Amino acid sequence: MEFFTKAENFEEYLEVSEYINHNNIKVMIVANYLMETIFKDMNEGKEMEYLDPEIEYASRAFRFVRDEISHSNDAGRKELCLTATEVLDKRTGLCFGKSHLLCALLRASGIPAGLCYQYLRLDENDDESPLILHGLNAVYFESLGRWVRLDARGNKEGVDAQFSVEEEKLAFPVRPGLGETDLPFIFPRPDIGVITQLKKYNNAKDAMANLPTKIAGNC
Repeated sequence: MEFFTKAENFEEYLEVSEYINHNNIKVMIVANYLMETIFKDMNEGKEMEYLDPEIEYASRAFRFVRDEISHSNDAGRKELCLTATEVLDKRTGLCFGKSHLLCALLRASGIPAGLCYQYLRLDENDDESPLILHGLNAVYFESLGRWVRLDARGNKEGVDAQFSVEEEKLAFPVRPGLGETDLPFIFPRPDIGVITQLKKYNNAKDAMANLPTKIAGNC
């Protein structure tokens, strides 16, 4: 898949912004902890999954967000958390909030990261149900010289997203025959249309019932 960056310069994929606020001490503490686990495992002679330290760090950050931060709808949580720090504080978020936290943890360690979206059927078993947006991440690995998409939404029955730099293992592989689409854009900040729709509501349940259905195309 060919990606199109929606930033004027590449440094925007490392910047601090309202929703990807990795300058916050709490985000920095988690990022430092994840890095320390790598050094600890190395010193103890444990085999690393990846020889490249940035890929190893990204895999651990991915698993932290996927497994330690609940998906609000799956967990029945009411909080609507959108900034990286809100998601980290409450340990919950919808796909959009979780992608903001993963983006922040990656950028906190100097790894360029952005936000991507998919159009998916609201009811995966109904090909006439509305198309809604799903949020995930794209990460640029210098050692690979390319972007890799990751989805830390959180696994459940029927959803098995994994960290992989060889082939995509996303939560929801699109089904073009049903009108589902992978949008090729990588945003340095959340799409304005997505944020505007989510901010109409003050709890996760209402936001899930009224998910964004289109991007504005800018951030």
